[in-house]
Amino acid sequence: MAISDVQEYTHLTDEQVEELGRELDQIRADIEASRGADDAAYINRMITIQRRLAAAGRVTLFASRWKPAFFAGAAMLGLAKILENMEIGHNVMHGQWDWMNDPEIHSSNWEWDTAQPAEQWKHSHNYVHHQFTNVLGHDNDIGYGILRMAREQKWHPANIGQPVYNSLLALLFQWGVALHDLDIEAIRKGRKDPKEMKRQLKQIRRKVSKQVSKDYLVYPLLAGPGWLSTMKANALANLTRNVWSYVIIFCGHFPDGAMHFTEEELEDETRAEWYLRQMLGSANFEGGPLLHILSGNLGYQIEHHLFPDLPSNRYAEISVRVKEICERYGLPYTIGPLHKQYGQALRTIIKLSLPNGMTADDTPEPPPNRIRGRRLTDAERPVRRTETGTWSRRSA
Repeated sequence: MAISDVQEYTHLTDEQVEELGRELDQIRADIEASRGADDAAYINRMITIQRRLAAAGRVTLFASRWKPAFFAGAAMLGLAKILENMEIGHNVMHGQWDWMNDPEIHSSNWEWDTAQPAEQWKHSHNYVHHQFTNVLGHDNDIGYGILRMAREQKWHPANIGQPVYNSLLALLFQWGVALHDLDIEAIRKGRKDPKEMKRQLKQIRRKVSKQVSKDYLVYPLLAGPGWLSTMKANALANLTRNVWSYVIIFCGHFPDGAMHFTEEELEDETRAEWYLRQMLGSANFEGGPLLHILSGNLGYQIEHHLFPDLPSNRYAEISVRVKEICERYGLPYTIGPLHKQYGQALRTIIKLSLPNGMTADDTPEPPPNRIRGRRLTDAERPVRRTETGTWSRRSA
Protein backbone atom coordinates (compact mmCIF):
# COMPACT_ATOMS: atom_id res chain seq x y z
CA MET A 1 0.00 0.00 0.00
CA ALA A 2 1.40 3.40 -0.98
CA ILE A 3 1.45 5.97 1.81
CA SER A 4 0.06 9.46 1.25
CA ASP A 5 0.93 10.86 4.71
CA VAL A 6 4.08 9.50 6.33
CA GLN A 7 3.56 11.33 9.60
CA GLU A 8 0.04 9.96 10.00
CA TYR A 9 1.23 6.47 9.10
CA THR A 10 3.95 6.54 11.76
CA HIS A 11 1.64 8.13 14.40
CA LEU A 12 4.22 10.79 15.20
CA THR A 13 3.32 14.31 16.29
CA ASP A 14 4.65 17.41 14.55
CA GLU A 15 7.04 17.93 17.44
CA GLN A 16 8.34 14.36 17.27
CA VAL A 17 8.96 14.56 13.53
CA GLU A 18 10.87 17.80 13.85
CA GLU A 19 12.90 16.45 16.78
CA LEU A 20 13.77 13.38 14.71
CA GLY A 21 14.92 15.72 11.97
CA ARG A 22 17.13 17.63 14.39
CA GLU A 23 18.72 14.38 15.60
CA LEU A 24 19.51 13.32 12.05
CA ASP A 25 20.86 16.80 11.28
CA GLN A 26 23.16 16.37 14.27
CA ILE A 27 24.47 13.08 12.87
CA ARG A 28 25.26 14.87 9.61
CA ALA A 29 27.02 17.70 11.45
CA ASP A 30 29.08 15.25 13.53
CA ILE A 31 30.28 13.30 10.48
CA GLU A 32 31.04 16.45 8.48
CA ALA A 33 33.07 17.83 11.39
CA SER A 34 35.06 14.60 11.77
CA ARG A 35 35.93 13.97 8.11
CA GLY A 36 39.67 13.93 7.66
CA ALA A 37 42.83 12.09 6.74
CA ASP A 38 41.48 8.60 7.50
CA ASP A 39 38.54 9.10 5.16
CA ALA A 40 40.75 10.49 2.40
CA ALA A 41 43.13 7.56 2.83
CA TYR A 42 40.20 5.14 2.54
CA ILE A 43 38.94 6.35 -0.84
CA ASN A 44 42.47 6.70 -2.23
CA ARG A 45 43.21 3.15 -1.08
CA MET A 46 40.05 1.87 -2.80
CA ILE A 47 41.05 3.59 -6.05
CA THR A 48 44.56 2.13 -5.86
CA ILE A 49 43.23 -1.40 -5.21
CA GLN A 50 40.73 -1.08 -8.05
CA ARG A 51 43.34 0.10 -10.55
CA ARG A 52 45.78 -2.62 -9.56
CA LEU A 53 43.07 -5.26 -9.88
CA ALA A 54 42.16 -3.96 -13.34
CA ALA A 55 45.80 -3.87 -14.44
CA ALA A 56 46.49 -7.35 -13.07
CA GLY A 57 43.38 -8.67 -14.80
CA ARG A 58 44.36 -7.13 -18.14
CA VAL A 59 47.93 -8.48 -17.91
CA THR A 60 46.71 -11.95 -16.95
CA LEU A 61 44.41 -12.00 -19.96
CA PHE A 62 47.42 -11.85 -22.29
CA ALA A 63 47.57 -15.57 -21.52
CA SER A 64 43.80 -16.00 -21.71
CA ARG A 65 44.02 -18.98 -24.06
CA TRP A 66 45.16 -20.88 -20.96
CA LYS A 67 41.95 -21.59 -18.99
CA PRO A 68 43.27 -20.72 -15.50
CA ALA A 69 44.50 -17.35 -16.83
CA PHE A 70 41.14 -16.79 -18.55
CA PHE A 71 39.15 -17.25 -15.35
CA ALA A 72 41.67 -15.47 -13.10
CA GLY A 73 41.82 -12.48 -15.44
CA ALA A 74 38.04 -12.31 -15.82
CA ALA A 75 37.60 -12.55 -12.03
CA MET A 76 40.07 -9.74 -11.29
CA LEU A 77 38.62 -7.56 -14.02
CA GLY A 78 35.07 -8.24 -12.82
CA LEU A 79 36.03 -7.28 -9.25
CA ALA A 80 37.72 -4.13 -10.54
CA LYS A 81 34.59 -3.14 -12.44
CA ILE A 82 32.39 -3.82 -9.40
CA LEU A 83 34.64 -1.72 -7.17
CA GLU A 84 34.78 1.12 -9.68
CA ASN A 85 31.02 1.21 -10.21
CA MET A 86 29.81 0.60 -6.67
CA GLU A 87 32.21 1.88 -4.02
CA ILE A 88 34.05 4.43 -6.12
CA GLY A 89 32.07 5.81 -9.08
CA HIS A 90 28.60 5.79 -7.48
CA ASN A 91 29.83 7.43 -4.31
CA VAL A 92 32.24 9.89 -5.92
CA MET A 93 29.45 11.18 -8.19
CA HIS A 94 27.25 11.71 -5.14
CA GLY A 95 29.81 14.28 -3.98
CA GLN A 96 30.90 12.19 -0.99
CA TRP A 97 34.53 13.19 -1.48
CA ASP A 98 34.11 16.73 -2.82
CA TRP A 99 35.18 18.13 0.56
CA MET A 100 38.73 16.94 -0.23
CA ASN A 101 38.93 19.41 -3.16
CA ASP A 102 40.80 16.79 -5.17
CA PRO A 103 39.90 17.31 -8.86
CA GLU A 104 40.64 13.67 -9.67
CA ILE A 105 37.87 12.37 -7.43
CA HIS A 106 35.44 15.28 -7.55
CA SER A 107 31.80 14.63 -8.52
CA SER A 108 32.00 17.15 -11.34
CA ASN A 109 34.89 15.33 -13.05
CA TRP A 110 34.40 11.60 -12.54
CA GLU A 111 33.35 9.50 -15.53
CA TRP A 112 32.72 5.90 -14.58
CA ASP A 113 33.41 2.59 -16.33
CA THR A 114 29.89 1.83 -17.54
CA ALA A 115 27.66 2.69 -20.49
CA GLN A 116 25.63 5.56 -18.99
CA PRO A 117 27.23 9.03 -19.18
CA ALA A 118 27.96 10.41 -15.73
CA GLU A 119 25.91 13.55 -16.36
CA GLN A 120 22.77 11.56 -17.15
CA TRP A 121 23.27 9.26 -14.19
CA LYS A 122 23.63 12.22 -11.82
CA HIS A 123 20.31 13.57 -13.07
CA SER A 124 18.31 10.33 -12.99
CA HIS A 125 19.90 9.12 -9.75
CA ASN A 126 21.12 12.04 -7.61
CA TYR A 127 18.18 14.26 -8.43
CA VAL A 128 15.14 12.21 -9.48
CA HIS A 129 15.66 9.04 -7.45
CA HIS A 130 17.14 10.44 -4.24
CA GLN A 131 14.86 13.45 -4.03
CA PHE A 132 11.69 11.49 -4.77
CA THR A 133 12.57 8.06 -3.40
CA ASN A 134 9.76 5.55 -4.03
CA VAL A 135 7.18 8.24 -4.83
CA LEU A 136 4.94 6.79 -7.52
CA GLY A 137 4.81 8.99 -10.59
CA HIS A 138 8.05 10.73 -9.62
CA ASP A 139 10.73 8.11 -8.98
CA ASN A 140 11.63 6.49 -12.30
CA ASP A 141 13.68 3.82 -10.51
CA ILE A 142 10.50 2.04 -9.41
CA GLY A 143 10.69 -0.81 -11.89
CA TYR A 144 12.95 1.13 -14.30
CA GLY A 145 10.02 1.64 -16.66
CA ILE A 146 9.65 -2.07 -17.44
CA LEU A 147 8.64 -3.74 -14.15
CA ARG A 148 5.46 -3.26 -12.11
CA MET A 149 6.69 -3.03 -8.50
CA ALA A 150 3.66 -1.63 -6.63
CA ARG A 151 0.02 -2.71 -6.52
CA GLU A 152 -0.98 0.90 -7.15
CA GLN A 153 0.65 0.80 -10.57
CA LYS A 154 -1.83 -0.05 -13.30
CA TRP A 155 -1.54 -3.62 -14.57
CA HIS A 156 -1.05 -4.20 -18.29
CA PRO A 157 -1.01 -7.57 -20.11
CA ALA A 158 2.64 -6.92 -20.97
CA ASN A 159 3.43 -7.29 -17.24
CA ILE A 160 2.96 -11.04 -17.57
CA GLY A 161 6.46 -11.11 -19.05
CA GLN A 162 8.06 -9.53 -15.96
CA PRO A 163 10.12 -12.60 -14.98
CA VAL A 164 11.70 -12.52 -18.45
CA TYR A 165 12.20 -8.74 -18.44
CA ASN A 166 13.76 -8.99 -14.99
CA SER A 167 16.27 -11.62 -16.12
CA LEU A 168 17.24 -9.54 -19.14
CA LEU A 169 17.58 -6.44 -16.95
CA ALA A 170 20.00 -8.29 -14.66
CA LEU A 171 22.15 -9.56 -17.54
CA LEU A 172 22.13 -6.27 -19.47
CA PHE A 173 21.97 -3.91 -16.50
CA GLN A 174 24.55 -1.36 -17.67
CA TRP A 175 22.75 -1.01 -21.02
CA GLY A 176 19.36 -0.59 -19.36
CA VAL A 177 20.80 2.07 -17.05
CA ALA A 178 22.40 3.78 -20.08
CA LEU A 179 18.91 4.45 -21.48
CA HIS A 180 17.31 5.29 -18.14
CA ASP A 181 17.59 9.07 -18.20
CA LEU A 182 16.19 9.25 -21.74
CA ASP A 183 12.72 8.51 -20.30
CA ILE A 184 11.47 6.08 -22.95
CA GLU A 185 7.89 6.62 -21.77
CA ALA A 186 8.07 10.36 -22.57
CA ILE A 187 9.57 9.58 -25.98
CA ARG A 188 6.84 7.05 -26.72
CA LYS A 189 4.12 9.53 -25.79
CA GLY A 190 5.69 12.39 -27.77
CA ARG A 191 6.44 14.54 -24.71
CA LYS A 192 10.24 14.47 -24.95
CA ASP A 193 11.97 17.60 -26.23
CA PRO A 194 13.50 16.44 -29.56
CA LYS A 195 16.59 18.61 -29.10
CA GLU A 196 17.22 17.24 -25.62
CA MET A 197 16.63 13.68 -26.82
CA LYS A 198 19.11 14.18 -29.68
CA ARG A 199 21.69 15.64 -27.28
CA GLN A 200 21.32 12.74 -24.85
CA LEU A 201 21.46 10.11 -27.59
CA LYS A 202 24.64 11.68 -28.93
CA GLN A 203 26.12 11.61 -25.46
CA ILE A 204 25.13 7.96 -24.98
CA ARG A 205 26.50 7.01 -28.39
CA ARG A 206 29.90 8.52 -27.53
CA LYS A 207 30.03 6.74 -24.18
CA VAL A 208 28.88 3.38 -25.55
CA SER A 209 31.41 3.61 -28.40
CA LYS A 210 34.17 4.23 -25.87
CA GLN A 211 33.12 1.30 -23.66
CA VAL A 212 32.68 -1.15 -26.53
CA SER A 213 35.96 -0.13 -28.15
CA LYS A 214 37.87 -0.51 -24.89
CA ASP A 215 36.52 -3.93 -23.89
CA TYR A 216 35.87 -5.55 -27.25
CA LEU A 217 38.42 -4.02 -29.61
CA VAL A 218 41.49 -2.35 -28.06
CA TYR A 219 42.29 -4.80 -25.25
CA PRO A 220 41.51 -7.94 -27.31
CA LEU A 221 43.77 -6.68 -30.11
CA LEU A 222 46.57 -6.06 -27.60
CA ALA A 223 46.27 -9.70 -26.54
CA GLY A 224 47.36 -10.84 -30.01
CA PRO A 225 46.56 -14.51 -30.72
CA GLY A 226 44.42 -14.65 -27.57
CA TRP A 227 42.12 -11.88 -28.77
CA LEU A 228 38.96 -14.02 -28.83
CA SER A 229 39.41 -15.46 -25.34
CA THR A 230 40.27 -11.98 -24.04
CA MET A 231 37.09 -10.61 -25.57
CA LYS A 232 35.08 -13.40 -23.91
CA ALA A 233 36.76 -12.70 -20.56
CA ASN A 234 35.89 -9.00 -20.85
CA ALA A 235 32.28 -9.94 -21.58
CA LEU A 236 32.26 -12.24 -18.55
CA ALA A 237 33.65 -9.45 -16.35
CA ASN A 238 30.96 -7.05 -17.57
CA LEU A 239 28.26 -9.67 -17.04
CA THR A 240 29.46 -10.28 -13.49
CA ARG A 241 29.39 -6.55 -12.73
CA ASN A 242 25.91 -6.19 -14.30
CA VAL A 243 24.30 -8.98 -12.28
CA TRP A 244 26.00 -7.93 -9.03
CA SER A 245 24.97 -4.28 -9.39
CA TYR A 246 21.40 -5.27 -10.22
CA VAL A 247 21.10 -7.54 -7.17
CA ILE A 248 22.52 -4.93 -4.77
CA ILE A 249 20.25 -2.18 -6.06
CA PHE A 250 17.12 -4.31 -5.94
CA CYS A 251 17.95 -5.45 -2.40
CA GLY A 252 18.00 -1.85 -1.20
CA HIS A 253 14.71 -0.75 -2.74
CA PHE A 254 12.23 -3.59 -3.25
CA PRO A 255 12.24 -6.02 -0.29
CA ASP A 256 9.25 -6.23 2.04
CA GLY A 257 9.25 -3.17 4.27
CA ALA A 258 10.55 -0.71 1.67
CA MET A 259 7.43 1.40 1.24
CA HIS A 260 6.01 3.39 -1.67
CA PHE A 261 4.38 6.81 -1.46
CA THR A 262 1.82 8.84 -3.38
CA GLU A 263 2.63 12.35 -4.55
CA GLU A 264 0.41 13.82 -1.81
CA GLU A 265 3.28 13.05 0.56
CA LEU A 266 5.41 15.65 -1.26
CA GLU A 267 3.02 18.52 -0.51
CA ASP A 268 4.81 20.95 1.83
CA GLU A 269 7.25 18.18 2.81
CA THR A 270 9.71 19.45 5.41
CA ARG A 271 13.31 18.34 5.68
CA ALA A 272 12.39 16.16 8.67
CA GLU A 273 9.56 14.54 6.71
CA TRP A 274 11.97 13.91 3.82
CA TYR A 275 14.25 12.11 6.28
CA LEU A 276 11.30 10.05 7.48
CA ARG A 277 10.36 9.04 3.93
CA GLN A 278 13.92 7.94 3.21
CA MET A 279 13.91 5.73 6.30
CA LEU A 280 10.63 4.08 5.36
CA GLY A 281 11.41 3.73 1.66
CA SER A 282 14.80 1.97 1.90
CA ALA A 283 16.09 -1.39 3.11
CA ASN A 284 19.45 -2.65 4.38
CA PHE A 285 21.13 -6.03 4.18
CA GLU A 286 23.55 -7.70 6.56
CA GLY A 287 27.13 -8.69 5.81
CA GLY A 288 30.79 -8.35 6.63
CA PRO A 289 33.19 -5.54 5.65
CA LEU A 290 34.15 -7.09 2.29
CA LEU A 291 30.52 -7.53 1.22
CA HIS A 292 29.79 -3.92 2.14
CA ILE A 293 32.80 -2.62 0.20
CA LEU A 294 31.87 -4.64 -2.90
CA SER A 295 28.29 -3.34 -2.65
CA GLY A 296 29.41 0.29 -2.42
CA ASN A 297 28.29 0.22 1.23
CA LEU A 298 24.72 0.07 -0.10
CA GLY A 299 24.01 -2.62 2.47
CA TYR A 300 23.45 0.58 4.47
CA GLN A 301 20.86 1.82 2.00
CA ILE A 302 18.82 3.56 4.72
CA GLU A 303 21.85 5.55 5.82
CA HIS A 304 22.81 6.25 2.20
CA HIS A 305 19.36 7.68 1.45
CA LEU A 306 19.48 9.82 4.57
CA PHE A 307 22.98 11.12 3.86
CA PRO A 308 23.85 10.40 0.19
CA ASP A 309 26.75 12.87 0.17
CA LEU A 310 28.52 11.64 3.32
CA PRO A 311 31.50 9.27 2.90
CA SER A 312 30.38 5.67 2.42
CA ASN A 313 33.02 4.32 4.82
CA ARG A 314 31.18 6.10 7.65
CA TYR A 315 27.79 4.46 7.05
CA ALA A 316 28.51 1.59 9.46
CA GLU A 317 28.95 3.94 12.41
CA ILE A 318 26.03 6.09 11.28
CA SER A 319 23.82 2.99 11.16
CA VAL A 320 24.24 2.42 14.92
CA ARG A 321 22.79 5.84 15.66
CA VAL A 322 20.04 5.60 13.03
CA LYS A 323 18.91 2.21 14.31
CA GLU A 324 18.73 3.56 17.85
CA ILE A 325 16.61 6.48 16.66
CA CYS A 326 14.25 4.09 14.85
CA GLU A 327 13.84 2.00 18.00
CA ARG A 328 13.18 5.06 20.14
CA TYR A 329 10.55 6.51 17.76
CA GLY A 330 8.93 3.15 17.03
CA LEU A 331 9.95 3.20 13.36
CA PRO A 332 10.81 0.14 11.28
CA TYR A 333 14.46 -0.45 10.40
CA THR A 334 14.23 -2.88 7.48
CA ILE A 335 17.21 -5.24 7.34
CA GLY A 336 17.92 -8.87 6.52
CA PRO A 337 20.39 -11.21 4.83
CA LEU A 338 21.22 -10.44 1.20
CA HIS A 339 19.58 -13.61 -0.13
CA LYS A 340 16.39 -12.93 1.82
CA GLN A 341 16.13 -9.32 0.65
CA TYR A 342 16.60 -10.30 -2.97
CA GLY A 343 14.20 -13.23 -2.61
CA GLN A 344 11.50 -10.86 -1.42
CA ALA A 345 12.14 -8.48 -4.32
CA LEU A 346 12.00 -11.37 -6.81
CA ARG A 347 8.74 -12.61 -5.29
CA THR A 348 7.24 -9.12 -5.74
CA ILE A 349 8.33 -9.03 -9.38
CA ILE A 350 6.67 -12.38 -10.08
CA LYS A 351 3.57 -11.62 -8.01
CA LEU A 352 2.90 -8.23 -9.61
CA SER A 353 3.19 -9.67 -13.10
CA LEU A 354 -0.45 -10.64 -12.49
CA PRO A 355 -3.49 -8.37 -11.88
CA ASN A 356 -4.20 -7.45 -8.25
CA GLY A 357 -7.33 -9.58 -8.25
CA MET A 358 -5.32 -12.72 -8.92
CA THR A 359 -2.90 -12.31 -6.01
CA ALA A 360 -3.42 -12.11 -2.27
CA ASP A 361 -2.50 -9.02 -0.30
CA ASP A 362 -2.82 -8.14 3.37
CA THR A 363 -3.31 -4.42 2.73
CA PRO A 364 -6.41 -2.57 1.47
CA GLU A 365 -6.92 -2.20 -2.28
CA PRO A 366 -5.25 1.04 -3.39
CA PRO A 367 -7.58 4.01 -3.87
CA PRO A 368 -8.40 4.86 -7.51
CA ASN A 369 -6.85 7.79 -9.40
CA ARG A 370 -4.22 8.48 -6.77
CA ILE A 371 -1.21 7.75 -8.97
CA ARG A 372 -0.13 10.09 -11.72
CA GLY A 373 -0.41 8.39 -15.09
CA ARG A 374 2.84 9.81 -16.44
CA ARG A 375 6.28 10.77 -15.26
CA LEU A 376 6.86 14.40 -14.43
CA THR A 377 9.31 16.72 -16.13
CA ASP A 378 11.97 18.57 -14.13
CA ALA A 379 9.93 21.76 -14.43
CA GLU A 380 7.00 20.04 -12.69
CA ARG A 381 9.05 18.60 -9.85
CA PRO A 382 9.80 20.42 -6.57
CA VAL A 383 13.12 22.15 -5.95
CA ARG A 384 16.06 19.79 -5.43
CA ARG A 385 17.50 19.17 -1.97
CA THR A 386 21.23 19.90 -2.07
CA GLU A 387 22.29 16.83 -0.07
CA THR A 388 21.15 14.52 -2.86
CA GLY A 389 24.23 15.42 -4.91
CA THR A 390 25.00 17.73 -7.79
CA TRP A 391 24.04 17.43 -11.44
CA SER A 392 23.90 19.73 -14.41
CA ARG A 393 22.89 19.65 -18.07
CA ARG A 394 25.71 20.34 -20.47
CA SER A 395 25.23 22.08 -23.77
CA ALA A 396 26.57 19.16 -25.84
